[in-house]
Amino acid sequence: MSDLSIRKDRRAGRITFTRPQALNALTHEMAVAIHRALDDWRGDPGVALVIIDAEGDRAFCAGGDIAAVYHAGRAGDHAVGQDFFADEYRMNAEIADFAKPIVAFMQGFVMGGGVGVGGHAGHRVVGDTTQVAMPESGIGLIPDVGGTWLLSRAPGRIGEYLGLTGARMDAGDAIHAGFADIYLPEAEWDAAKEMLADTGDVTRLKGRPAPASALADRDLSAFGGRGVDDIVAALEQQGDEGALKPLRRNSPLSMAATLAMVRAARGDQRMQDAVSREYRFTRRATAQSDFLEGVRAQIIDKDRLPVWAADAGPAAVDAMLAPLGADELEWEDRA
Repeated sequence: MSDLSIRKDRRAGRITFTRPQALNALTHEMAVAIHRALDDWRGDPGVALVIIDAEGDRAFCAGGDIAAVYHAGRAGDHAVGQDFFADEYRMNAEIADFAKPIVAFMQGFVMGGGVGVGGHAGHRVVGDTTQVAMPESGIGLIPDVGGTWLLSRAPGRIGEYLGLTGARMDAGDAIHAGFADIYLPEAEWDAAKEMLADTGDVTRLKGRPAPASALADRDLSAFGGRGVDDIVAALEQQGDEGALKPLRRNSPLSMAATLAMVRAARGDQRMQDAVSREYRFTRRATAQSDFLEGVRAQIIDKDRLPVWAADAGPAAVDAMLAPLGADELEWEDRA
């Protein structure tokens, strides 16, 4: 397909995003194709490892291409979004559980759906242009694609901070927060990919000392507050306008649900548990949340003036995260 290059290269399976003009945004068809390729390579003795990378300097993958989900939801067709999220999440889990090494080279923007592809690889390479974020609260969604799982494993209150604000991380921050593993100057990436394809030996992939993380030294104690209102009050007392600005801008329901989900994910035993919880929100998102309004304001009309209307109280959060019964996300059995 034109949006992806999927091929075998010596000892490696190769998946390359090839729509840099769209910041390599992930479509439904791309998610299905990635999953199919991994299925094909799982039992292929000629594939020792998988390399995932992207064309262009600006983005590895800046998120999911959700225009179709928006337009279908506005027309009352909620199945388009539900099917997209379900297939995307199964692909994310396939990456996380893949028995062979997967190496992701993540330059530029790595956001939302891009984190879902690269953030669950076993070997996550970042460089000097890398900017990682989970900004979904700004469009009325929640950090999905296993985002709440990754956020829940970040040190201290970094998970709450990143999930509620959508703040961007550079290479040093991403490694500190557990969203990446290896820092390597981007000028050395081509040679690293050649070595991996030639040898099929991921143990030969060596990084450089990671840049310092500003996030590691930041006081995020306010994000330990019981609810979003408590966090806002603590930030106001601290005078932290940098953190307050996005909290005043983002969807109240999304932030309340994100806070609950990141904390719930700390008790999960596997990524799929967190993603199943995420799916409960996203399956309902086009019908019952601020999602359509957020996408309208940020992506469709681009007026950046969303009018949030969804109830953000505890009962509303519980309703968005309630079990789906027969519609719960199902996982493939690898046993």
